[in-house]
Amino acid sequence: MTAQLARVASQKPRQGFWGLWNVSFGYFGIQIAFALQNANVSRIFQSLGSEIDDLAFLWIAGPVTGLIIQPLIGYHSDRTWGRLGRRRPYFLAGAVLAALALIGLPNTGMLLLAAAFLWMLDASLNVAMEPFRAFAGDMTPDDQRAQAFAFQTCFIGAGAVLGSLAPALFNWLGIANVASEGVIPPSVRYSFYLGAAAMVLSVGWTVLRVREYSPEEMAAFNGSTVQADAAQHEPLVYPRIGPFWVIAGVVLLALVASLGLDKQLYVLGSGLAVFGLMQIGVRATSAKGALAHIVSDLAQMPVQMRQLAFAQFFTWIGFFIVWIYTTPVVTAQAFGATDTSSAAFNEGADWVGVMFAFYNGVAALAAFLLPLLARRIGNAATHAVGLLCGASGFIGLLLVRDPDLLLLPMVGMGIAWASVLSMPYVILTRVLPPRKFGIYIGIFNFFIVIPQLVVATLMGGVMRSFFPGEPRWTMLVAALMMAMAAAAMMLVKENTRASGE
Repeated sequence: MTAQLARVASQKPRQGFWGLWNVSFGYFGIQIAFALQNANVSRIFQSLGSEIDDLAFLWIAGPVTGLIIQPLIGYHSDRTWGRLGRRRPYFLAGAVLAALALIGLPNTGMLLLAAAFLWMLDASLNVAMEPFRAFAGDMTPDDQRAQAFAFQTCFIGAGAVLGSLAPALFNWLGIANVASEGVIPPSVRYSFYLGAAAMVLSVGWTVLRVREYSPEEMAAFNGSTVQADAAQHEPLVYPRIGPFWVIAGVVLLALVASLGLDKQLYVLGSGLAVFGLMQIGVRATSAKGALAHIVSDLAQMPVQMRQLAFAQFFTWIGFFIVWIYTTPVVTAQAFGATDTSSAAFNEGADWVGVMFAFYNGVAALAAFLLPLLARRIGNAATHAVGLLCGASGFIGLLLVRDPDLLLLPMVGMGIAWASVLSMPYVILTRVLPPRKFGIYIGIFNFFIVIPQLVVATLMGGVMRSFFPGEPRWTMLVAALMMAMAAAAMMLVKENTRASGE
């Protein structure tokens, strides 16, 4: 009886409404910054003289910085403890640096300097964002994770709506949205200032209002006496397949050079080779630092994480295709315009911004309905349903030609987006050792970033080969990817705890 009472006493406390609000509120500012970046960076680069063909290369900053920084931040945040706690130092540092980048990006008059600010912004947003996923796991018991991630998703949707519409709102208030050549319009600059303020204030709210559990408390919640740094003393696994990745990368680089393939494939080939060299180096030196732990934990992912990785891979291919090609599809199909200087094209492009704001608003609302469905059919099945809603929405973008009716496919897309931002993390945090939430969620980001790199490097060639002048068929490809992701989710086994807790 005494042992049973001790176990009950060591259960992690449930959060009330305001506790969940405080834990997640920082995401509101982070997502405003992301939305501003997604909607306006290409506009800034083009205003500063970038050619359209160079935009994809400049945009590759996001996936690359996320691939490198998120697992490193996860590794170190798992092992940090100080006056501000475990995760909060990273929130705060990332927010301050991102705010500086948001102020600098629209005020530089040089393309290269603007690109440098974009890299700084992406890196800072990754520093602030990565620990937030682990933070929700740290601060809530297993049976409240769905609610915690629902709050995060709600703030992500609300922030995306405000960030997406900010330039139009400032223009509505009488602030100009045009400027002379080489100058960023005032409405865009003021929007970035708004994003900087929101970033610092919302993240600062979470930093000041939440007290993190100490390493000793976290160990007690898990029914053990394991200290926070115990993971550093675990035996490491050194993969033997490094040479395979190097060979694959070198072969791809040789094919690009010899066959004159899309030069962006150099990025993918180089990435494969570097990943292989990293594994070879870690194994050859029997390294013990952050890189060795990332490689080792990648090799030892829980089976549920491997299953989720397949679903994530197809999911993010689908979404990234839609983000890239919705504008040319909608402007051509619903507005009959392909000339980027025409009034019809710009009207259509503005409507795409409204559509994207709408689906983020739907996601903010759907976030609180998904946990209710999950209680009835399970998290994996709920996510599969959400992904199928997204697939139907993408088919709608292929078929619908009336601008107003295009909001209907956005409902399906919004439900899918709400599920993507919550359900995989609910499943994941239930099977991970709590002392490794940070590093494993950082590694999980690989299966978000790699699909984006694949789309960025391959989709242009696919378009030229199979859909020349017909971008609408990319929506069919995206829908098929989402359907495959839904099928993969049905293979995910839930609720098996990771060993070593």
